[in-house]
Amino acid sequence: MKYALRRTLDWYSDMSLWPQSNAWSIGSAFLTGALLEISTHPKPGLVTPRSNGSHEDMNIQTFMVSSAVIAPCLYQCAELGLGHNGPAWTLLAPVREIGARYESRLLAATQGVNTQRGLLFSAGILSAAAGSVMRLQPTCTEQDLFATATDMVRGICDRELRSLGNRAPRTAGEKLYKEYGVLGIRGEAEAGFPTVRSTGLPALRAARDSGAPLASVLLDTLLALMTETEDTTLLWRGGPEALAFVQAEARRIRALGGALTEAGMEAIHAFDAACIARHLSPGGSADLLAVTIGVDALLGGQLPPATSEHGASPAAAPQL
Repeated sequence: MKYALRRTLDWYSDMSLWPQSNAWSIGSAFLTGALLEISTHPKPGLVTPRSNGSHEDMNIQTFMVSSAVIAPCLYQCAELGLGHNGPAWTLLAPVREIGARYESRLLAATQGVNTQRGLLFSAGILSAAAGSVMRLQPTCTEQDLFATATDMVRGICDRELRSLGNRAPRTAGEKLYKEYGVLGIRGEAEAGFPTVRSTGLPALRAARDSGAPLASVLLDTLLALMTETEDTTLLWRGGPEALAFVQAEARRIRALGGALTEAGMEAIHAFDAACIARHLSPGGSADLLAVTIGVDALLGGQLPPATSEHGASPAAAPQL
């Protein structure tokens, strides 16, 4: 792995960001989502601070490096939206140009390991959408955010997937569409992130309102997302059977109370072991957890205090 800042703040020279710019609050919201997602433990089959999950080519430090690499992209996409004066769909090309630049930097920093490319796409789109909304009004509403994101990418599935015809697929997304007809993250974005809207955000808010600690709130939200996400990472690793297994198990654990009950936590640990044994990693759900947290932060949501373990209060700091 390489450090994110290979050249001294080379990304900063391209930006006109100052502390009063809304780009900072927008980009920081989605960076918060990325960092809280990677720090959540346990996550079935996924990398956490204590486990590499089902992965042999990445660990928590890989994700820390890649998060540092992509952070400037989020601010730049937000700034692009804030300065944009035109139809939302004309934002997509420059956003993808920025995204491609940082995707290359991500892969260079991780030596070719794909850690957060899906998140880079989703968070880049939403950062630009939020900037576009906040160009004309002081705050961003949930409805305006997702409607603008939809307008930005409208037609992307027709252009990039349904029009493939007999051409051999070149990307993982194209291959999965050819084989299973799934639209992946392109479809999620074009539909206005329905899994985030209808599953992720309600689950996060319900867990928070229950008084659960931060770790439990995040894990319970992930579990809810796993019940509904058309997870292309799972499809890539194990086909429809893998996706069906993960969704069914997540639903079963949710019925036990999810991350908010002792029985649910015991089941989550067993689920993690089962995913690792099957080499399954619900990376699509993990990306949408980061997006969900980012959107909630952008909309002014307040997460509960962190604790040292699920439901346990951290030890008091020593007096110096």
